[in-house]
Amino acid sequence: MLADVVEHLICPVCGDGLTLGERALRCPRGHAFDIARQGYVSLLTGSQAPGTADSPAMVAARDDFLGAGHFGPLADAVAEACRTAPRAEDGRPVIVDAGAGTGYYLARVLDRLPYATGIALDISKHAVRRAARAHARLGAVVADVWRPLPARDRSADVLLNVFAPRNGAEFARVLRPGGVLVVVTPTSRHLEPLVDRLGLLSVDESKERRVAESLGGHFAETGQEIHEFRMELGRAAVEAVVGMGPSAWHTDPEVMRERVGRLPESSEVIASFRMSTFTVRA
Repeated sequence: MLADVVEHLICPVCGDGLTLGERALRCPRGHAFDIARQGYVSLLTGSQAPGTADSPAMVAARDDFLGAGHFGPLADAVAEACRTAPRAEDGRPVIVDAGAGTGYYLARVLDRLPYATGIALDISKHAVRRAARAHARLGAVVADVWRPLPARDRSADVLLNVFAPRNGAEFARVLRPGGVLVVVTPTSRHLEPLVDRLGLLSVDESKERRVAESLGGHFAETGQEIHEFRMELGRAAVEAVVGMGPSAWHTDPEVMRERVGRLPESSEVIASFRMSTFTVRA
């Protein structure tokens, strides 16, 4: 809930701290941000660029697919990486998930860390509505990862970035000394053989290099692991995994539904991810 994390948030207009009122977050300079009835708050100022926020259909597809447990092994790996990260001095770590979506991965982390609190940041209000219900110790905030994050300097013990844009300068500002950044990206083997069979967007071979370049000026890589497993997906699950990803922006849903309909009733699909950990450069 927002009450658990408001002390770590800042006003996106002036940068002052925020306090929790009955129906809004307020800063000392009088800026106020209404709390939605679903329990989240928008700290997004200005307009957002078209095509940057997941649509209701994409969010629903993600909720269905993740809720079925298909990416459960990845969620467990992310949670384990956070569990073994250095702890806050007071024993109450703060986990910030930049690009949290529905809060699926952050909720798994909080299950493993019973004294931690989490802040889910995402530009999609449709995703954040669901994130607000994902865990009792999670505060959900609409925010743009490309802009200054509405979090205090050095407030996070761990910062998650799972299939989301990366803002190296802001991530470094928000992480405390000794904090850990956990970045998850798909490898070129992800969703084989569906990529070819359905004409999905493929993962750029230079993805790893571009991730390193986006963070290199602020972070030093401390570890990297490949997590790969096989999934048995029915047609509905295939349609969901396509509908929640970047290919959903580039393919007509009816065309994709027709392509999926030509698949066998069940398909063996590879899930393949690179999980990298970083610390802020001294």
